Amino acid sequence: MMLRSMTTGELLDRTFFLYRTHFLLFVGIVALPYLAVLALQLAGFAIQTTFVSTIANSVLTGILYLLAMAASQAATVVTVSDVHLERPASIAGAYAKVKNLIPRVLFIMIAVWLGIAMGLLLLIVPGVIFALMWSLAIPVAVLENKGLSEAATRSRNLTKGSRGRIFVIYFLFIVLLYIITLAWEVPMLAVLGSTLYANKQVAPAWFSVVVTVMAFITTSLVAPLLTIALSLVYYDQRVRKEAFDLQLMMSSLETRPANSVAAGAP
Repeated sequence: MMLRSMTTGELLDRTFFLYRTHFLLFVGIVALPYLAVLALQLAGFAIQTTFVSTIANSVLTGILYLLAMAASQAATVVTVSDVHLERPASIAGAYAKVKNLIPRVLFIMIAVWLGIAMGLLLLIVPGVIFALMWSLAIPVAVLENKGLSEAATRSRNLTKGSRGRIFVIYFLFIVLLYIITLAWEVPMLAVLGSTLYANKQVAPAWFSVVVTVMAFITTSLVAPLLTIALSLVYYDQRVRKEAFDLQLMMSSLETRPANSVAAGAP
């Protein structure tokens, strides 16, 4: 693909194009680590536990959930980079590339969340600004191998002048998440709930299992989209600010075999 700057509409179109044409790849990348979270949750339902062990299970589930989120985001960023630049991509290959970066991504993710939370406490607006300013921190950390301070600074510089359209992207994907949730989770839960109410039953164990599995499916389907979009924004900002398209083209020319150049091969 020939890299070029894209409008907000083109970025969204490219996001859904990559998601649609590599659907199983992106959904598989997200689902893989979250399967461990799902297994731990289902194990908690299946085993009769005490209050203390229930709390312990909840804590372990929370930790595993954060690790799954960091791992899936890092692997998704790498995969977007590969498919966007027309390189081979696979689930195993993505996780092989990011396995050593997951602790760093987790640390950056939590640090950014805390910064945004502090900003939200200051009349909300600073938190929104921080979220936009640091929106590319994880793509920078993964693709440029940066730590927290460098990733945050680099994200702030890359997003400067384009935070309005990043806000639009965030808003649209939040709306999309709610639409998908309302479209299939809410009706199913309403049917289950009305059945239980009509029969005057207390919610059985299988009800919690169904809700948990539905949440897992929703996460697997929706979570890749925003990460794909932000990864594309990262490349688009580099094209706009650093002529990354020209850098990539020159790098490609420099690495072509000498005999191919001499023969005039494309």
